[in-house]
Amino acid sequence: MSALTGLLYGCLIVFLGGWYVGQWSGNFSLLLLVLTVVTMAYWLVERFYFAPRRLAAAQALEAQVEARRAQLAAKGINKVDGDVGHARESLLAQPWWLDWTAGLFPVILVVFLLRSFLFEPFKIPSGSMIPTLLVGDLILVSKFHYGIRLPVINKKIIANHDPQRGDVMVFRYPLDPRIDYIKRVVGVPGDEISYRNQLLYLNGALVPSQPLPDFYNEDTLQYDKQYTEGSGAQQRRILVDRTLLSYARALDDYAFRENCTYTVDGLTCKVPAGHYFMMGDNRDHSQDSRYWGFVPDENIVGRAFLVWMNFGNVSRIGFFH
Repeated sequence: MSALTGLLYGCLIVFLGGWYVGQWSGNFSLLLLVLTVVTMAYWLVERFYFAPRRLAAAQALEAQVEARRAQLAAKGINKVDGDVGHARESLLAQPWWLDWTAGLFPVILVVFLLRSFLFEPFKIPSGSMIPTLLVGDLILVSKFHYGIRLPVINKKIIANHDPQRGDVMVFRYPLDPRIDYIKRVVGVPGDEISYRNQLLYLNGALVPSQPLPDFYNEDTLQYDKQYTEGSGAQQRRILVDRTLLSYARALDDYAFRENCTYTVDGLTCKVPAGHYFMMGDNRDHSQDSRYWGFVPDENIVGRAFLVWMNFGNVSRIGFFH
């Protein structure tokens, strides 16, 4: 068993090392599920086989010692040197390969359940959601807000809230579901979304916006034009680069491509049933639904709601909309 455990740990190290240096891609949810199952198997074998055997060996040792002392006492020898405590502890101790498998099972199980059904942490890798989220923000995503989904296959088994316009949502990139994206929900099923001349229209009506003081973008080391967009609970801050055109060109022939019309000044899309139109708050520096299409419901990961740490700027910690 020790050789098998060493081999499994070796495979895990090679896999994680190759994943880290980019030799291959990995699915962390699947890896966590496999680790949970493997350590659970070790835990069950330890609880119902190895631990009882070690306990029986320790009890047998104690019985032998007691029998020997009784024999000596019958001969008038009452003082016996030696302490079986250390030997008993050695017999009861877990070997290293059980310590690093069965011993880790409760921790891995808790992490798996929390990450799969309650909350999952993410790190913001790009500036597409500036000014709402900055590069390096460590965020928390509610996995249950849009319903309970089975891990790995992401199949919804219990419905909860539907995504609303204005939600910041993490989802699996439709063109490569191995990659997680984060954008803002701009259109829900049935909506007509237009983005023309750097202005957003919802169902034919211009979404109101108001200018704010320029935003200093630490990524580009320059000031960007900042606006509020929307009204009421859906109001958010966005950045617009007036030096660029709002023309968007589809990257691929994505699903429901026929629902979108592209022109020199922008595009207009009708959001199909069970899908959502996503845009980054850094409007002119975001690859989003304008380029690769709609996000299907089965790709939803969860709703982002909290920056729990930014090691370069701890003042970033807090809830966001």
